Amino acid sequence: MIDAPLPRLELWCELQCPDCRTALDDVRALRERYGDALTVELRHFPLEKHKHAYAAAEAAAEAFEQGRGWEYVEAVLARLEDVEQGGPQVLVEIAAAVGLDAEEVDTALIDGRNMLVVDADVAEGKAIGVTGTPTYVIAGQRLDGGQSQEGLRERIIELIEKSAG
Repeated sequence: MIDAPLPRLELWCELQCPDCRTALDDVRALRERYGDALTVELRHFPLEKHKHAYAAAEAAAEAFEQGRGWEYVEAVLARLEDVEQGGPQVLVEIAAAVGLDAEEVDTALIDGRNMLVVDADVAEGKAIGVTGTPTYVIAGQRLDGGQSQEGLRERIIELIEKSAG
């Protein structure tokens, strides 16, 4: 039985990363296990090797502002190949498909209103040693899923229950 509040789980993610798409399975399983008691926060960590990752992070920040961030993140990760080929235009199409104000997402990509959000996440990620994605931070521990995600869900559960229990 968990008596204390659960620690926040940060997912350092890049929205053109196939491993981040796979990491969503762990996030879904953790949400199913802990429900609303677990706060999962997406942190942006676009990698230079992916051409549209920074734009995707900016669009996701706008999606969170519009209240549908996780839905948008999941939709973008489900269409990695389309985003790679079509870039910002596909990001705006995905926004419309999930019910966002797509025109506002397009404008946000043009005016750069979310650049500071993304830049702040990248700077903080680098400061705490994030080098790739997905990376989790839970209960003061950084867990790197960029090499292998094997056993990470179990380790996250262990850390949650140890810190809350």
